[in-house]
Amino acid sequence: MMILLGMGLVLGLPVVGIAFGAGQRVDRAMRRLGDGAEAIGQGSQVEAIVTPILEVNRIGAALATAALQLQARTREREVAELALRDLNLALEDRVAARTQELDDANRALIGEMQSRETAEAQLRQLQKMEAVGQLTGGIAHDFNNMLAIVIGSLNLIRKRMARGESDIERFIDVATDGANRAASLTQRLLAFSRQQPLAPEPIDANKLVSGMSEILRRTLGGGIALETVLAGGLWRTHADVSQLENAILNLAVNARDAMPDTDTGSGRLTIETANAHLDEAYARTVEISPGQYVLVAVTDSGTGMSPDVLAKVFDPFFTTKPVGKGTGLGLSQVYGFVRQSRGHARIYSEPGQGTSVKLYLPRFYGEGEAAGSPQDVRRTAVLPLGCRREIVLVVEDEEALRLLSVEALRELGYSVRHAESGVAALRILDSQPDIALLFTDIVMADMNGRRLAEEALRRRPELKVLYTTGFTRNAVVHNGVLDHGTHFLPKPFTLQQLASKVRGVLDHVPRQVDA
Repeated sequence: MMILLGMGLVLGLPVVGIAFGAGQRVDRAMRRLGDGAEAIGQGSQVEAIVTPILEVNRIGAALATAALQLQARTREREVAELALRDLNLALEDRVAARTQELDDANRALIGEMQSRETAEAQLRQLQKMEAVGQLTGGIAHDFNNMLAIVIGSLNLIRKRMARGESDIERFIDVATDGANRAASLTQRLLAFSRQQPLAPEPIDANKLVSGMSEILRRTLGGGIALETVLAGGLWRTHADVSQLENAILNLAVNARDAMPDTDTGSGRLTIETANAHLDEAYARTVEISPGQYVLVAVTDSGTGMSPDVLAKVFDPFFTTKPVGKGTGLGLSQVYGFVRQSRGHARIYSEPGQGTSVKLYLPRFYGEGEAAGSPQDVRRTAVLPLGCRREIVLVVEDEEALRLLSVEALRELGYSVRHAESGVAALRILDSQPDIALLFTDIVMADMNGRRLAEEALRRRPELKVLYTTGFTRNAVVHNGVLDHGTHFLPKPFTLQQLASKVRGVLDHVPRQVDA
């Protein structure tokens, strides 16, 4: 038994030695593989691993190959990164250069726009100065003619009266006509500037056009046919009746003059009415409110207008008529009236094709009887008179106007006191407590009419006040001189207007406000 154990021990020792040696070789091979893998991880080159173990050798060779491939790819990536960096730098340079080009172009464009705006402003100023020149020249020409009529007539009246002659009625009529024409020109100028006081009321445009048919036919003459096309169910509008009549009459006169060959009876004037809706896009371009409007269109078969003429037809004193045949205020007056009425005027015309003028007036939504025919607005010729117990204090710093106002009021039956200033007027008010009405100019040197009225009412709360001035109500209200609702009589005024206004103010009963 012992012999067998000894033999086993002798035989086992070499085997153990062999196994131990093989283990060491495997361990060294694995360490070299580990070192190679670590070198690959660090990007280092790996040499081929040679060991007695074939499998380890193959793995080592694969690791060496992988290391070479990895290094090659790393170099390729580095080259690509360098190229990309260079490309980015080049792109940044190009972007910076393009940005600079765009900045330069933008500055140049801004400069061109500013230059264009400056040129357009200069052109508008030149056009404005041209219009002012036409306006000034036209006013001077027309007013000089009218003043010549008035002055010449008054000189003849004076001479004939000095000789004891009584045949002066026709010169009085001529002087009155000249003065009325001057006042009418002022009103037309105010209409052009949209400052003319208006008296808007509900209007049935169909009724108004029908009521004007006879006077329009007489104005047009026998060679021009008048046609009216009136819409059924027409809305009412809200405007000044007399100004709308004047606008239609002005358009008819212009149309008549644009149809010179009327001897053949080929001329035609058409007046149409219609309901119209102006949408937001269109209303924005012409600077009015979108919504519903009443359309009144006047169309003729005349010579028409070129684009150059069409661009100027609303300018004051612009006219294509011969000297002495027109003031050039007709269409500008129509335009001013329509714009002041919150409406819109549009002209369509071509040479040889006639002209159509369209007036858009806002629809009226309220209640009340609609005016229409010219007879609706005529006033009675009977003068409302006063009595001697009613005392009017006239305050006017222009002596001639003060004298005329005093004499006119006395002619109407009133007792009259007068003063040339606000201070003098207050002294008269303090000394004469029976004065019923203060009739005062607004613009005076020492104390304006409003300050005078405020002080007078502080002393005499029951006193009635009537203002007058050559400015329009819109102007004095807009500038804060007068409040809305005050009694106002614009200059110049007729005896009829003075009589009606004074009587109306004296008879006016203020509304009582409940506590």
